[in-house]
Amino acid sequence: MNIQSEIEYFAELTTIDKGRFLTLLMHELAEEAKGTYGPDSEQVTDAAHLRFINELQHRLSRVIYQLLGEDASRPGDDVLVRMLLSPRADKTAEKFVMAAYRRALQGFDRHDTTVLLNQ
Repeated sequence: MNIQSEIEYFAELTTIDKGRFLTLLMHELAEEAKGTYGPDSEQVTDAAHLRFINELQHRLSRVIYQLLGEDASRPGDDVLVRMLLSPRADKTAEKFVMAAYRRALQGFDRHDTTVLLNQ
């Protein structure tokens, strides 16, 4: 995956579409997290990666809040995309993020651009 082209793609989205995309990505990350535990709460099989996904969810939810609140102190688009897509030493974590990102991108492409009628 070409990080620069992903930065350019994300930067071209409207604010609301950035929020929609990141929310869809969070959903897909939650799907990846399901592979780290069994049916019972005591059956966590991969605590390190469950925690990794939880921490990433935490960061993304804050970015979405900042984005939709037009907070100028939020991370730039390039910083955000690099945080998500840069190679990682932990290849399992990298695989989780890449799989979730690809599914979010594919799912997002099936939607039309959001139009807000009240603005």
